[in-house]
Amino acid sequence: MRVGVYIDGFNLYYGARGHCGRGTAGWRWLDLRALSASLLAGPGVAWSGAVIERVVYCTARVSGRDNPTGQRDQDTYLRALTQHGSVDELSMGAYVSRIATAPLATPDRRGRPVLSRADWPLMIRDSSGEAVPDATFMASVARREEKGSDVNVASHLLIDVLEGNVDAAIVISNDSDLAYPIGYARTKVPLGLVNPTPGYPAGALNGDTADGVGGHWWHQLSAIEYQAAQLPTPLGRLSRPPGW
Repeated sequence: MRVGVYIDGFNLYYGARGHCGRGTAGWRWLDLRALSASLLAGPGVAWSGAVIERVVYCTARVSGRDNPTGQRDQDTYLRALTQHGSVDELSMGAYVSRIATAPLATPDRRGRPVLSRADWPLMIRDSSGEAVPDATFMASVARREEKGSDVNVASHLLIDVLEGNVDAAIVISNDSDLAYPIGYARTKVPLGLVNPTPGYPAGALNGDTADGVGGHWWHQLSAIEYQAAQLPTPLGRLSRPPGW
């Protein structure tokens, strides 16, 4: 059984950071093929004779203008993945910088936004000096958004499934935007869905092991799994960046 692995790099990175801690070393130098192979050996996976055929890593390059150190570190990592044979294809999206305007808000206990409104001791007055209770505070902020990874994951998954390049698939992402391509892929091949984040699995990605062709499974990564699947260092002339 030939298995294709399709990785949403943006979702994977922030999921790993949520599990392991932003200031903690020992998880960023991730060997994607080793991580994928460990998933096949996990409990609940009954894919007889399964081997990793393809690892497709969908990500975007960090902007050197805003984060030169991050760009250098990422470049070292991408070169290490290629040199070690940890990926078969790098599929690159892009980061987009823009200005976003939105109301100020704070999260409730479930993380949903609660708008901040004018009230004493911080009140807004109109031009006549009258108080404007319940007015909404607006803020303009700079945002950098990664674009393209989810589309690239969906495209590579469906192309490989429909062209018969793989007999089963693993998708590493908790992005609900992938619900349709993942649901369709389950009608063609067994599919393992891996949530890289510490949060709840996206409801739109749920299903039944017997959907479509059957043989599907779900898994949530842990900090231990990230830390156990690290690239060797040094790797030729490449070394793990400081703090990684």
